[in-house]
Amino acid sequence: MAYLQITLQVDPAHRAAAAGVYEKYRQPFLDTAPGALSKELLVRDEDVQVLHGFRSVADARTYLASELFTRDVVGGLAPLLEADPDVRVYDTV
Repeated sequence: MAYLQITLQVDPAHRAAAAGVYEKYRQPFLDTAPGALSKELLVRDEDVQVLHGFRSVADARTYLASELFTRDVVGGLAPLLEADPDVRVYDTV
């Protein structure tokens, strides 16, 4: 199993809109991204994180290059971000 963690710097005033992007694309992600197992939104005072579960690191990297991610998700979130996202892929042992 692998995890894709994306940390977003979103002003608290824009968090509802960011959560809307998450909700809009959560099910399409689960239905169409190869190897997708889960997707969770984690909200903290200092940032927002989206944690994706995949069968493999290769599946996570494939998603990062997909139109669903690059066009739809990034396009929807870009106007809400205060900084570039921190994107990390983890493999489990």
